[in-house]
Amino acid sequence: MNVIVSNKYQNMLATLDIDVIKSINGEFEAEELASIFTNFYFNKMIIDITAIKGYQNIKNIQKLSVNFDPSKLILLLDDSAMVNSGSYLSGLVSMGIYNFTRNINAVKFLIDNPNSYKDVAQYHNLNNSDDKVIEYDSFTGTGSGGLRILGVKNVTSHAGSTTLVYMLKRHLEVAYNVVALEVDKEDFKYLNDKSLKSTTSLDLSFNIANNPDAEVILIDLNDSNQENLCNDIIYLIEPGLIKLNKIIRQDRDIFEKLKDKKVVLNKSVLTNKDINDFEHEANTKVFFNIPYLDDKKEHEQILDDFLVALGFSRLNSSSSGKAKLFNIFK
Repeated sequence: MNVIVSNKYQNMLATLDIDVIKSINGEFEAEELASIFTNFYFNKMIIDITAIKGYQNIKNIQKLSVNFDPSKLILLLDDSAMVNSGSYLSGLVSMGIYNFTRNINAVKFLIDNPNSYKDVAQYHNLNNSDDKVIEYDSFTGTGSGGLRILGVKNVTSHAGSTTLVYMLKRHLEVAYNVVALEVDKEDFKYLNDKSLKSTTSLDLSFNIANNPDAEVILIDLNDSNQENLCNDIIYLIEPGLIKLNKIIRQDRDIFEKLKDKKVVLNKSVLTNKDINDFEHEANTKVFFNIPYLDDKKEHEQILDDFLVALGFSRLNSSSSGKAKLFNIFK
């Protein structure tokens, strides 16, 4: 059963030959819709885009992707120049909203045949958004125009995402303006660093927007499903035998799901040969291998190497080595 949220195109949507469990009409904030449909099961939510207050501002549509599963949303667009601009459509794709159309007849088709990224990749412009250059592969950072949002997510339990985010922040802030966030937990408070911020899944997008000067935002995603807000995500695996067996028993397809993603071994004691064996058995490529680290140390060269591999090239010429030398005077 489906839900319809209509406004300008109410009559048009009423002609759809689909199963509808609930239909509402008017203009709504994304948060209002979230409260209306809390604990309400539905297949797809068809939204007349004019039913979203301030819909021409893409940030108001972003709130939808925070409050709902983007794969369940189908947007019926209007014919305004802003909504049909390249930057607006690219923004929808960046949020994970792949099902949008101006054709009422296409709505029913999208219910049964939802788009994948491949179907909308033509609209996704990674090099230009509102005339600002965003570099992902070799990030240099320009404040508002070069923001990189890097998510960190545990695959095996307690794989170290919180501590790693903390340590990565310390390494990056030598050369970048960095913000670190954790989602739906308050573990940062145990690190005694007041610059670390805790937030919720619902407020994550707002916390990102409230840091306009940041060049890098690191996010400890925990169990949040807000991966779509990140430019890049690293997936942490602690490669101990018990941890690996446990995650495989929980989800036998876990490594298939991780295929083509940035898999990072953390708190690892594996040798290069062990890693080759792991990659062969799991049919998964390891992006980087991080050994056990001392989180009390100001600088770990291997983390600089890891960050440079991720594209943070300024660290190649930063003074991090010099900063390490003078730690003795602290």
